[in-house]
Amino acid sequence: MIAEIGHFSLILAFVTSLVLSVVPLMGVARGNAAMMQLAVPATLVMAAGVLLAFAALVWAFITSDFSVALVASHSHSAKPIIYKISGTWGNHEGSLLLWIVILVGFAAILTQTARKMPIPLKTRTLAVQGIVSAAFLAFSLFTSNPFTRLSPAPLDGNGLNPVLQDPGLALHPPTLYVGYVGLSMAFSFAVAGLLEGRIDRAWAIYVRPWITAAWCALTIGIALGSWWAYYELGWGGWWFWDPVENASLMPWLAATALIHSVIAVAARGIFKSWTVLLAILAFSLSLVGTFIVRSGLLTSVHSFASDPARGVFILAILLLAIGIPLVLFAWRGPQLTNEGDFELISREFGLLVNNFLLTAATIVVLIGTFYPLCLEMVSGARITVGPPYFDATFNPIMGALVLAMAFGPVMAWRRGTLPALRLVANCTIIAALAALLVGLVLFTGISLAGLAGVGMTAWLGGGILADIFHRLKHVSKSEVGKRPVIQMSVWGMWCAHLGMVIFLLGALGNGLFASEVVVRAKPGDVINLAGNQITFVGVETRRGPNYVTSTAILDLRRGGQLLARLEPENRLYTAKMQATTEAAIRPGLRGDDYVVLGDGDTQMGYTLRLYHKPLVSWIWAGAGLMAVGGFLAAIGRALRPPPILEPDILT
Repeated sequence: MIAEIGHFSLILAFVTSLVLSVVPLMGVARGNAAMMQLAVPATLVMAAGVLLAFAALVWAFITSDFSVALVASHSHSAKPIIYKISGTWGNHEGSLLLWIVILVGFAAILTQTARKMPIPLKTRTLAVQGIVSAAFLAFSLFTSNPFTRLSPAPLDGNGLNPVLQDPGLALHPPTLYVGYVGLSMAFSFAVAGLLEGRIDRAWAIYVRPWITAAWCALTIGIALGSWWAYYELGWGGWWFWDPVENASLMPWLAATALIHSVIAVAARGIFKSWTVLLAILAFSLSLVGTFIVRSGLLTSVHSFASDPARGVFILAILLLAIGIPLVLFAWRGPQLTNEGDFELISREFGLLVNNFLLTAATIVVLIGTFYPLCLEMVSGARITVGPPYFDATFNPIMGALVLAMAFGPVMAWRRGTLPALRLVANCTIIAALAALLVGLVLFTGISLAGLAGVGMTAWLGGGILADIFHRLKHVSKSEVGKRPVIQMSVWGMWCAHLGMVIFLLGALGNGLFASEVVVRAKPGDVINLAGNQITFVGVETRRGPNYVTSTAILDLRRGGQLLARLEPENRLYTAKMQATTEAAIRPGLRGDDYVVLGDGDTQMGYTLRLYHKPLVSWIWAGAGLMAVGGFLAAIGRALRPPPILEPDILT
């Protein structure tokens, strides 16, 4: 009965989304207030229907209702409760429903938080969000119904993919989806602005919090996915340039450009065309990621489906989401004129360079992701585009961006520079030269590319610290205690940029100085790695909630002192008789010690892979600090008094 209620709620939400897609837009066109006012209740009904459907599906997983085909295929009665719940979105149908929950949830939040927004803009934005919701609800109902019954119901289920039975997978998809779907709000605002023929400072102020929230969630979601792959898959890396990894990176790059571009619109009324196109591009790239994992185009641990029919449906949504807004942009674009000019040495030009570099980086990743797939479709030839391609193309672009980041905050609007420029310039040069000298003296085997990375990271760090020092030093004592001496949005900018420095330090430390040993060891053997002595004690069998393990025991010592006991595992999940590898990790600020157990026995020995990965945890700490910076910037702008805008904008 619960499944039928969920299915009915989903149908109700779909019908309501169709009403939301048509009636309010007609009301705006006709100037009919009653039809426009329908947008808010229709949005809330649509959201309530989807939330009820998702709750019904979660309940089916929690209670192990194997008469629901999705539960029978992706759950098991012996699973811990957390994996029963996360199993709800550990499959195509459930993850799609979670996507829709977030999609309608954002629309519902807009109805309650934008009470001062002009009614036409709010109505059009909700209607566009309704159109997007209707498309995905149709996708769910007609090709991916999560409530299909199974008769006769099996006594037990097949279980969730063992690789997905991990706390990281309980957090990674929802967070990433908040980022993906959050960009739909930027898309809806962009289309609504084009329909109205007005993209102005007020529009930018209303859309900016949604872009910032989506960017923060994307940053955290990507970091969680990288962290999960690092400790769960047992390969010792944090980024592989997998097509699905790239599918999350591309909208992040576009959203990073968008978050800077909308600042220029809000502050100076310029870059309107850039901002609209980036809003369309960012959400379209989110749909590209959805297409990749649900079309059967590739096989990956990230993939949810291999049904080409579903891929065609998503492709149709993608083409409409790109094609119609671009036609609308071609029609309305000439009206998006800048409200001011700027000179070469100005913050506007710095933001323009930022947008160009981030867009170029997005295109590079897009080509590297889809070229092998297109080539295979056309000629049947299979090639792999991996780190060498991205090292030669993506890294130089991001290096130029890092160099520019140090000076962007000290450029003035319209023309000129801020007083901190000279100090920042001196500190960037000194820090870069000092880092290069240290690298040459202490690390004689370092590559030229690695040396350049160290220098650029020091360049950016020196510039940010110089800017912080200068601004804090010149704060008037009379201001202290009366109001925040530095705006919170500025603190957010510093945090985000320092997060990039910490991220780069982690990536460079791990990439340049990591060490690895692969051995065939017997109990009692001692392995030396990065100044540590690792004693292999032996292997024992253990039992978990729904699996059995072969667990290796290793003692990690340095100078005779026991630092940790590492216990890597090979797990066998009995429901599907599938095996997984669980690495043992000793994390630390200076680096991680990482051990993976391979095959073997007591007589012949066991294969062990041991890594020392300097500063690798800084990668995720840096990403977290970037997200915190975005959050602080958003809060700071929300607390700032609203700007004085032209009267016609407020009517």
